[in-house]
Amino acid sequence: MEPEIRIRKIKIKIKNQDLNFIYKSICELEKEILDFEVFETIFNENISNPKNLYLIAENENEGVGFISFHTQNLLHHCGLVGEIQEFFVHQNYRGQGVGRLLINEILNFAEQNNLKSIEVTTNKKRVENVAIYKNLGFALSHNKFTIYR
Repeated sequence: MEPEIRIRKIKIKIKNQDLNFIYKSICELEKEILDFEVFETIFNENISNPKNLYLIAENENEGVGFISFHTQNLLHHCGLVGEIQEFFVHQNYRGQGVGRLLINEILNFAEQNNLKSIEVTTNKKRVENVAIYKNLGFALSHNKFTIYR
């Protein structure tokens, strides 16, 4: 029998457990060890912003995935737009609907808050993500250009 997966918002009272899970997940996703103190500062700032939504997927023992979602009013949309900033499902739980559960919570949030659209960007090196996002209902509609400093 597959374990039951629950989706919940980041809890301030158990923030350190959530912070550690998300830190390890992002390091795995980026394939590098990030500066934990800087990461923690940004994490605390982001979860304190009421326009952001941070969710964790967990079984009875541990986190198995998470998603971070930031919203902002954009002139060119004349309204509120949300963007998935980070989206991670542990490799042992991929293909089991965990990502869809997280996306469904984002869709509910978007509907409740009258968002004009939901956007997500993926690194070109993650070729498999294009098919995943299309399967989740996203349309490939933009190009993104970056200047690194």
